[in-house]
Amino acid sequence: MSKRVLVVDDSVFMRDIIKDIFSAGGFDVVGEAGNGVEAVEKYKELKPDLVTMDLVMPYRNGIDATREILRGDGKALVVMCSALGQETMVMEAIEAGAVDFIVKPPRAEDVLAVVKKVLGER
Repeated sequence: MSKRVLVVDDSVFMRDIIKDIFSAGGFDVVGEAGNGVEAVEKYKELKPDLVTMDLVMPYRNGIDATREILRGDGKALVVMCSALGQETMVMEAIEAGAVDFIVKPPRAEDVLAVVKKVLGER
């Protein structure tokens, strides 16, 4: 059974790129969200195996959304997505419980390598 992924980014264009990478890699993209509030709601509803979370979004940023998801499910796997130059925020996201990060714009091989590592697949 393929792993279920929730893709969170305020950019539809970026969500589409990430969804295409996962689909091509054999993952099942079960949902998407455009902000941190939607991300928390979708996580509770869909219970995905993995979440890719944008850092900077409206209503609730990725760090706060990650904290809230992990408060509800301590085993949640959240991988942050950030542009270069956001290293301080990435460190804050890791401290908030994110398990790894992907640099945007994402390259398929980088995304799949990080995700497989996080999911324990070598």
